[in-house]
Amino acid sequence: MNETLTSILSNSPAEPDDNVPLIGRSMARMRLLTGRRLIGRLAIQSAAPGLELSHLDVLDAVRRAQPAGEVTVGLIAEMLRIDPSRASRVVADMVGRNVLRREASQADARRIVVVMTAAGEALLAEIRAQKFAIISQIVSDWPEEDVERFATLFDRFIGGYEAIFLSRDKDTPG
Repeated sequence: MNETLTSILSNSPAEPDDNVPLIGRSMARMRLLTGRRLIGRLAIQSAAPGLELSHLDVLDAVRRAQPAGEVTVGLIAEMLRIDPSRASRVVADMVGRNVLRREASQADARRIVVVMTAAGEALLAEIRAQKFAIISQIVSDWPEEDVERFATLFDRFIGGYEAIFLSRDKDTPG
């Protein structure tokens, strides 16, 4: 993000002692960084230069869905809100890289499920380590109490955000 845009977003006038606008402005700045997928891009650059962000998304979807049961390409597409044909292409690429594998469902042999391989688990662990290293660098000069408090409050904030999103998502197209 260029310096002018950062300055504009971070220095917008707010009411004195009103932190909600400050949170809103900070969210706008974070959205720009998140939209550019800065942490994911840096992690890929360090851990797996041949991958794309969509590969990380599929790996994460499989990781999150596996504990609940069998993972299908359709479930991955639904989780990522992408077309099933796009999900199928990314999964096929990941199978070709030996990061995922396809196998017959244990519940219904006519169905194919997607399973993470040991190489996929190792890649995901490396990507996660890179992500945590970046976050650690961001908070490296913070007092430990601030990091602990921020982690707790940010988790609570995101939980509230998710709850509102999920309660309204049924009425939101796309």
